[in-house]
Amino acid sequence: MKPIIDFAKRFGTNLIIDRSLVAENRGRYFLLSQQMKQLARKDFFHAGAYLGKVRRGVFFPSFNLLRTIASRNSANKVMVDQKSEWLFTVGRDIFKRGILRVVGSRKKDAYTLIVNQHGECLGFGRFLHTLDGNKGRNQVIVRNVSDIGDFLRRERRV
Repeated sequence: MKPIIDFAKRFGTNLIIDRSLVAENRGRYFLLSQQMKQLARKDFFHAGAYLGKVRRGVFFPSFNLLRTIASRNSANKVMVDQKSEWLFTVGRDIFKRGILRVVGSRKKDAYTLIVNQHGECLGFGRFLHTLDGNKGRNQVIVRNVSDIGDFLRRERRV
C-alpha cells in the first residue's frame, strides 16, 4: 500500500483508499470490492481494479490509478489542447504552447498528470522547467514519463 500512497504524493495529493480492500500479489496491487475480497484466493492472477506493480523497487502505476489520482481536485494537472493531446499519446513531450491550464505545482521536477479538455487522464510527466512567462512558446515544459499510447507501441514491437 505504501508505494501507491507515495506515488500519489508525487502529484501533490493524498489518496484515500480503504487499505483492507487493497490486495498485493507478487508485487502487483489490486483494489477489490468487499465481495471480491472474500472470493479471491491468495494465489489469484488478477482480481478487481489493477493499481500497479513494483519492479526492482520502482512503482509502475496503472491507468486505473492515474485516473483515480486525476479525479482529485488537489492533484497536479496540466490540461493540454487537442494537438498536444494527440502528440502526448504517441510519446511526445508537452510544449508551452499546448498548455491550456495548470492546476497545482508548476515547479521544475514536479510530477504532473496530463489531461485533455474533457478531463480524461492521458498519462503523466515531469516539469523540465518552472512554468513562468520567461519560457518561449516552443519550449518543452513537461517531459513525457508514461502515456496511454505506450501499450500500443509495445504491441507493435512484438
